Amino acid sequence: MKILTQHIDVPGIETIDVFMKNGGYKAVEKAIKTMTPDEVTEEVKKSGLRGRGGAGFPMGMKWSFLAKPEGVPRYLVCNADESEPGTFKDHYLMWKSPHTLIEGMIVSSFALGANTSYIYVRGELMYVINILEKAIQEAYDKGLLGKNILGSGYDLDLFVQPGGGAYICGEETALLESLEGKRGNPRNKPPFPAVKGLWQCPTVVNNVESIAATSWIVNNGGDAYAAIGVGRSTGTKLISASGHIKKPGVYEIPLGITVEEFIYSDEYCGGIRDGHKLKAVVAGGSSVPILSADNILTTDAGEKRLMTYESLSEGGFATGTMLGSGGFIVMDETTCIVHNTLTFARFYHHESCGQCSPCREGTGWMDKVIKRIETGKGRSEDIDLLVDVAKKIEGNTICPLGDAAAWPVAAAIRHFRDEFEWHITHPEEATKPGAVYMRPGASWSN
Repeated sequence: MKILTQHIDVPGIETIDVFMKNGGYKAVEKAIKTMTPDEVTEEVKKSGLRGRGGAGFPMGMKWSFLAKPEGVPRYLVCNADESEPGTFKDHYLMWKSPHTLIEGMIVSSFALGANTSYIYVRGELMYVINILEKAIQEAYDKGLLGKNILGSGYDLDLFVQPGGGAYICGEETALLESLEGKRGNPRNKPPFPAVKGLWQCPTVVNNVESIAATSWIVNNGGDAYAAIGVGRSTGTKLISASGHIKKPGVYEIPLGITVEEFIYSDEYCGGIRDGHKLKAVVAGGSSVPILSADNILTTDAGEKRLMTYESLSEGGFATGTMLGSGGFIVMDETTCIVHNTLTFARFYHHESCGQCSPCREGTGWMDKVIKRIETGKGRSEDIDLLVDVAKKIEGNTICPLGDAAAWPVAAAIRHFRDEFEWHITHPEEATKPGAVYMRPGASWSN
């Protein structure tokens, strides 16, 4: 089942004429001419669509929180910063089919009563920004943006804003600070953006994939969307698949297929590269807990784990993880988990805005201690020290970057502690080029 990528390989789909020939902008006409804003919101609620940026919060419910004071403008801001390591699905969608996002922006802005909206794109992706700006101009030329859209009396201006070049700007309040021209530091909440967001006005911040899905929901109904998937994990999900697989890329999956099918079927990742076996997976971008092969494929109850919010989190952080942003990183037995953890820790240390001392200092400590272990200078007490530092960071910061830094370290030690211990007890062997710990008697999944 394809919703967002159904026509993505059609030649010229990035142009408005080809996009419209393939059914594009019908949702705009239907919403603006035949529905009220509340009716659009109700269909999104029925759909069960959850935020695809990582948090998984019900989108319709988030829309319903938007304050609507008289005489005060409201804003929709699309979070297209996508700086989560391992995640590139939004980039792919904007690059290949920009009008899919723009149509969703118009529909969503109408539902929220926003007359000015923004797409905040990671600053490094200037070519994507150029593609979006060209597509937006095409929409203006067709009367789909600007004053009196399709003669409906509804006005909407849409702008693209290059990002601030920082991972922290993917956090919604830091994004708003950056959009206002300030340093991208997260804000204390409350007040929440729905009450005081952009320029202290009511604002909704949604992810690219979330917004793009609203057009299909308007065209086909919320119930039709809810019929796809399993339980509260409705609809489809874009997954950025990378690592030691035969077919890396972006895949649109119906939520509810098994993790095993996603990794090994020819329709998706095609299995682990020849001659190697699955060792570990980071299922939702670098900020979610890493799982060993056994834990990612099956739950504690022995059931096959599904690509859903609920199934991946089953077992809590002891044996589960999160779907997150869908950055699916696959590792085979040649991967050094300690080195991988160091890479992630260094990233979060570098990207911490420094506002909160647990994150500012703690990410630095984790970076230094893991580097000490990786370079053969580790001490026996370092492993428990890392766990303690991670605990002191988690839940003690203004924004979730602290959690994002702590979880990967704690999970790596939880599932691969023996590998960290080996680096400490066998420093000369561990520091040889290409050296990787092989668990005695381990048989990684085929």
